[in-house]
Amino acid sequence: MADPASYRPQEIPEEPGVYRFFNKSDKVIYVGKAKNLKNRLSSYFQANLAQKTYRMVHEAVRVDWTIVNTELEALALEFSWIKQFHPTYNVQFKDDKSYPYLAISMDDEYPRIFITRKEKRPGLKYFGPYTNAWALRNTYEVLLKVYPVRSCSAGNFQRAVRSKRQCLLGDIGKCAAPCVGWVSKEEHRAIAVKLDAFMEAGMEDILPTLRDEMSLASEREEFERAARIRDQIESFEKAQRSTQGNLSDEIDGDFIAIHEEGLHAAGSIFTVRRGSIKGSRSWIVDQARTLEGDDQWSSLLFSIYGDGTLDIPSAIHINQEPADREALADWLTSLAGFKVSLKVPQRGDKVELLTTVERNAHYALVQFMSKRATDAAVSGKALIELEEALELARTPLRIECYDISNISGTSVVASMVVFEDGLAKKSEYRRFAIDTETATDDTRAMHQVITRRMKRLLADKQVNHSEVAETGGRISKFAYPPQLIVVDGGAPQVAAAQRALDELGITDIALVGLAKRLEEVWTPHSSDPLILPRSSEGMYLLQRIRDEAHRFAITFHRSKRSKIMLESLLDEIPQLGESRRKALLDRFGSVTAIRKASLDELTTTPGIGTTIGAIIYSHLSSLTGTTSAGISVDMQTGEISQS
Repeated sequence: MADPASYRPQEIPEEPGVYRFFNKSDKVIYVGKAKNLKNRLSSYFQANLAQKTYRMVHEAVRVDWTIVNTELEALALEFSWIKQFHPTYNVQFKDDKSYPYLAISMDDEYPRIFITRKEKRPGLKYFGPYTNAWALRNTYEVLLKVYPVRSCSAGNFQRAVRSKRQCLLGDIGKCAAPCVGWVSKEEHRAIAVKLDAFMEAGMEDILPTLRDEMSLASEREEFERAARIRDQIESFEKAQRSTQGNLSDEIDGDFIAIHEEGLHAAGSIFTVRRGSIKGSRSWIVDQARTLEGDDQWSSLLFSIYGDGTLDIPSAIHINQEPADREALADWLTSLAGFKVSLKVPQRGDKVELLTTVERNAHYALVQFMSKRATDAAVSGKALIELEEALELARTPLRIECYDISNISGTSVVASMVVFEDGLAKKSEYRRFAIDTETATDDTRAMHQVITRRMKRLLADKQVNHSEVAETGGRISKFAYPPQLIVVDGGAPQVAAAQRALDELGITDIALVGLAKRLEEVWTPHSSDPLILPRSSEGMYLLQRIRDEAHRFAITFHRSKRSKIMLESLLDEIPQLGESRRKALLDRFGSVTAIRKASLDELTTTPGIGTTIGAIIYSHLSSLTGTTSAGISVDMQTGEISQS
């Protein structure tokens, strides 16, 4: 890594401008803008830099700058260089999908129409892109009815030529079937030329065109053709209505929202014209190396409008205040050629719509993270990051995480979840009921569960696995040691778990704790926590493992709570033994259902009878919600608390 002092520039101008950092391969790794170049660039050569900024300035070997007249010029030049150089450390939004195009192969002997998302190829005429793929698909179906151009692949076309049998599209009127001679080559090309001319004129004129054709067919008494065109008009109107929401016609513009969650962020846009949502799209921010403090709004707006794909409206509504709001508005104005305003609505329908847009960004982020969770390459990177950050002796291919769940010391349970190669292995999850006589708090409970788990590991190590395999037996799942143990909690929980390992003489298993409050990573015998970078895949993996352990523990705790409730209430009823309790629960399913049951329903339960049924009915009817054991029970939720 380079020493920033070796290339720190002197005599930096106090003017607005754009600067670039280069690495040893002379590749631009970061582009930034500043109102005052001297102040901004000097900040990169100070002590106590944030982690990714520190990494960037040490990777760089030189920096240069370009002076401009205004902040707007700086913004435009910054966007231009980001688009040109794709710097590693700049905020970059990744589109969650590509736009679909409508393509016509006019150079083919028999022109073909189709929808594609692939890169543009010579010989094809493209229309679009379109932001709403579903609406495009419906429009495409209508176009085939009006202009029945071939839409099949070359293979299907040649097969029809050889068999002299048209495909289904010909039978239903969506293809003129030149393959079997229904129309000549020249007639088919004429249809394609009409379609091309129609698309050039704009698809918004399709309804007037269809209505004119329907009227002409009616005048000529071609009633079947007029009826077909009428059906086409209804289909197109239905497709249009399906893209509209219940919005006021006065709502117009683009609505853009950013949703941030933990280490990641996503942005979404709704294109709204006269109260109709014409399309939506989402982006995921790639902040693996994004410098701390970089404004995400500049990058998102550049991703949306910088390539000229989308039209820029006069009003753009956003859910947060950007750092450079005025400069961004001026840049958008320069692109659009008219005044563009960036607005942050405070109330009304626009705020509600932005909430929906942000929810879409959230779902896009959830889908993105779900894909990452099962991505072997990402999991491998996370494991390597943990190995390096925690200074482990080996890569933690098997990680076990423990969580304690209890309410006021009752029904204390623990969970153990297992991740192998960075992925959950649910078949090896385990649950532990904690002995509350010896474990009166979370730390003692953690000590108990780690002790029990490790004792089982030591016992299983004494088993000859080859002999077990020869006899057709199964090796205990507790026989596989973890390379890393994660406990849910901070220094006290880590100390308790480490004490359990020390008492059993286990020294080859690493241990950390993850505290929820600030997501601090605690290690044994350390007075200060380790702070992993926010964008670290290793941190994300630890969080995912911890959250899974918590979910698994809570599920077990609820079942234990229900069991206590059943025992505490039903055990107090005279002459109600285990078999009769089981019969009641098999029929009614819960104490709440039993309490709601009539006397006849109770007495007709197998094994209960008239006498016992009357005793049960009388006892449950007299309950006020508190048992003699001092446990208060919420009969609706099943929640238990000590009186």
